[in-house]
Amino acid sequence: MKIASLTPFQFRLATTILYHILSKEFSIDQSYSHFFNKVKVVNREQALITRVVGDIMRRLNYFYAVLGINNKNACKHVDRLVHLWHILNNMQQTHGARTEPLNEDEMRKKIRELKKNKPLVDGCPVWLEEHGLYELGDDWAAERHALAEAPKRFIRVNTLKISKEDLITRLKRSDVQTKEVDGVDTALEVISDASLFKLRAFEEGLFEQQDAGSQMIAPFLQTEPGMRVIDACAGSGGKTLHLAAISQGKGSIIALDTEEWKLKNLKQRARRDGVFNVETRVIDSTKVIKRLYNSADRVLLDVPCSGLGVLKRNPDTKWGDTPSTLSKLYELQANILENYSRMVKVGGKLVYSTCSIMPVENEIQIKVFLKKHKDEFELEDQHTVLPSKTGFDGFYMARLIRIK
Repeated sequence: MKIASLTPFQFRLATTILYHILSKEFSIDQSYSHFFNKVKVVNREQALITRVVGDIMRRLNYFYAVLGINNKNACKHVDRLVHLWHILNNMQQTHGARTEPLNEDEMRKKIRELKKNKPLVDGCPVWLEEHGLYELGDDWAAERHALAEAPKRFIRVNTLKISKEDLITRLKRSDVQTKEVDGVDTALEVISDASLFKLRAFEEGLFEQQDAGSQMIAPFLQTEPGMRVIDACAGSGGKTLHLAAISQGKGSIIALDTEEWKLKNLKQRARRDGVFNVETRVIDSTKVIKRLYNSADRVLLDVPCSGLGVLKRNPDTKWGDTPSTLSKLYELQANILENYSRMVKVGGKLVYSTCSIMPVENEIQIKVFLKKHKDEFELEDQHTVLPSKTGFDGFYMARLIRIK
């Protein structure tokens, strides 16, 4: 027997959110934030809606192919997209919705016809399939499939304020179920529906939401209390705050970014987390970087990237104009590595990281840099976090030591 479908209300909310995403009025996260603040839904309903919308967005081209529509008129078919989601999940279609249910026999016939097209079933556009095969060869299929799955929810324990064991207990009292994550000491996987940002524990700065794979990067820098650390592409500061916890609030951390609003957000998060050794600086000229040459014990370069390791969390990326922008992105990464690496002292260490699993953004960038600076830097270690192996998002990190 099929399980229950979405209620008419849930159906309308899911299609409304989808419409605003597909019309490019909002990103996925912006759409969730806008409508969940506007419409009161319980945690379980919110989790269900995000599951529906996320599943569709991760495999958007597959849904289009089954329905016989294209991206130019997709906004007109959001109801059909959600009806098809029901069929693919062996659920009854919603009755009482604005449009009539789909002909299930016709849909299942089309699904069978497309079954052998694995890249399409995994929601992989042609450009990405070609790129993935070129970069990863036979290993790409497993990563492609993993990136089509729903992302897990992870949080990072703020060890400046609480131990992991105490946080587990505290969250349990709020009916939030978690489990520890092998290989990542600060990570907990959230396995129950919960609105994390409404919890008192979040307001008190006891945890941050952060993928477990991302939590592997800050420790990889090998920061010690009392060091001078620069997070040169800090953004809103997830890794900056992790570095502050690792340093036990001792020493100094300079967070740099080209966007002032992101650094303002970082300051707010730092206050909540009880972090007081972070200084923010906007990169508004090359002088900001030059003044910091040869000054840091540790430098983190979490550079702008394609985001091809975090597609299950940010599927918008693969439906944009990524192919035309990749070459400019590679050039930007190389320039940041070339210019920002000079901030680390002789004897200090630098970590270059991305949220991509593609060698052209990762190992190849490091190889080219080291060939040019073979007398100045040495590769100490490098690691790729693969979604197919871990269940995490995908990341790359390389640790270099400056020898001259």
